[in-house]
Amino acid sequence: MDLGLRGRVAFVAAASQGLGRAIAEELAREGARVVVCARTERIHDVAAAIAEAHGVETLGLVADVSVPADVARAVEAALARFGQVDVLVTNAGGPPPGPFESHAPEAWSKAVALNLDSVVNLVRGVLPGMKQRRWGRILNVTSIAVKQPVDGLILSNSVRAAVTGFARTLANEVAPFGITVNNLMPGYTRTERLDALAAHNAQAKGTTAEAAFGVWEQQIPMGRVGEPAEFAALAAFLASERASYITAQSIAVDGGWIRSLL
Repeated sequence: MDLGLRGRVAFVAAASQGLGRAIAEELAREGARVVVCARTERIHDVAAAIAEAHGVETLGLVADVSVPADVARAVEAALARFGQVDVLVTNAGGPPPGPFESHAPEAWSKAVALNLDSVVNLVRGVLPGMKQRRWGRILNVTSIAVKQPVDGLILSNSVRAAVTGFARTLANEVAPFGITVNNLMPGYTRTERLDALAAHNAQAKGTTAEAAFGVWEQQIPMGRVGEPAEFAALAAFLASERASYITAQSIAVDGGWIRSLL
């Protein structure tokens, strides 16, 4: 299936590892030119590896998406290099786990800056060009916690729900311009973030990380955690020409973990 992404420009945030990198790889495999950003210099090596593996032009940028000035600078660099951004993938690491009383007010502010403000600022940077060209794809990496809150993740549960409200409203506003806005909800997926959560749960319960993975696997009808490439496949489709009539949706890639009907 030709997804119609060859030559398009995709901007993928937090792409040095995990879900962000998997999405960048998948979009590059489909022929998209890719801009990737992350907080460390490692992102330059990631961009070079993607270019070599898939034969597409890439740009790696060091930027912390929780810092508005970094976001503005990164978007400006992407536009200076490629002239446009057709596909935006907002993504960021998750805030720390823990119950409500373990988080000081500063933790809430940081979570909002990382997981909500970053989305708003990235969209603000690329939306005018998308509207002018009357084509665009905005994909937000949120979480299964949006539909079924995960115990011990009150920061993520709260802030990612706010992103969903923002995206659902924005989708209606920009639909007349040929722009779609969708949220991708990863379930338990084999990433560095999941390893950290397993270690946290193990320490809290006096068990092992392997036991934490076992608990999750028992909750998932497919009996295993997901792989980043399985999640990235959905991102590539939603970014494509083929998905032109899919907007305002939150779609889970979770092996059946969410129990709700809708």
